[in-house]
Amino acid sequence: MFMRKTFLFIVLCIMVFGVLSCKQAGKYVRLEGSALGTTYAITYKTPAGSSSDLSLLTERSILKCFEKVNNSLSIYNNHSLISRINRNLTQETDSLFRTVFERSCQITADTDGAFDISAAPFFDLWGFGLEKRDGIQPEDLEEIRRYVGMDKFRLEGMMLYKSDPRCRLSMNAIAKGYTCDLVATELTALGITDLLVEIGGEIVCKGLNPKNKPWRIGIDSPIDGNINPGEKTQTVIGLTDKALATSGNYRNYYIIDGEKFAHIIDPKTGCPVKHNLLSATVIANDCMTADAYATAFMVMGLEASIHFLERHPGMEAFLIYDENGVFKTYATDKIINNL
Repeated sequence: MFMRKTFLFIVLCIMVFGVLSCKQAGKYVRLEGSALGTTYAITYKTPAGSSSDLSLLTERSILKCFEKVNNSLSIYNNHSLISRINRNLTQETDSLFRTVFERSCQITADTDGAFDISAAPFFDLWGFGLEKRDGIQPEDLEEIRRYVGMDKFRLEGMMLYKSDPRCRLSMNAIAKGYTCDLVATELTALGITDLLVEIGGEIVCKGLNPKNKPWRIGIDSPIDGNINPGEKTQTVIGLTDKALATSGNYRNYYIIDGEKFAHIIDPKTGCPVKHNLLSATVIANDCMTADAYATAFMVMGLEASIHFLERHPGMEAFLIYDENGVFKTYATDKIINNL
């Protein structure tokens, strides 16, 4: 899960492809580490004419992005803006919060509520948020439904207003993608044109890879417990100048009396979804959008997701589903051409 309590732990490990120093232009550098409760891997090509300080500037820019997101959007940081808003300690927002909130509102409307950042209380109820699961009764769900919904929030200028003080937000299903976008934007501002930013499995890539070809992105196989991105892949997609995000029910779940409860919660019912769609990968122009729609598709299920994609021909997706114990796939045309 994005942004767990280890959000302060940040480690940078630097490896240079084929050279001893990243001061040499035209060489690829790879940065790996842990931040915001997940892992990241960033690869970029040192641009021609870059200064010897580029490596240091790059690291500082990346860390600055992580710090901004942690201070604004992390529900696991008690002092973050979203945590203070959830505890009714402030109504004033910052630019990061407003950007993600406004995009979330748009996607909520577009998906008829399948994506809804106001469903945080349901995640807590089922043990996928800040609180531990402690017995779930039908009356609990009914009570929470009274203060869940984006119509319970109103953003006016810099101020966010709630219709009920119990309303809470969680941006976990969109903030990881947004962080990828922030980091990619910062690197681009440093003159870097060839890059791949991967944070917890979500990706932004631009330009070409070290083989001077489009980046090759592995789509993880939705095997229960497959927690390490790229370790077990279902297929590989060629990609450049796009963002990619995947949502699935195979990493964050628990089993009670043989029944699986995954962290994908339907905001309308307040319950974990139960259908045969195992994984949804979305390609979009920005990772914030890809991240949110991937989550929405996991809520919708296979048939509704396919119907949605048919009505939105500009959107690209790769869906993995179960059919009598066998993994089957559905892909939009452009993805099929890049496999």
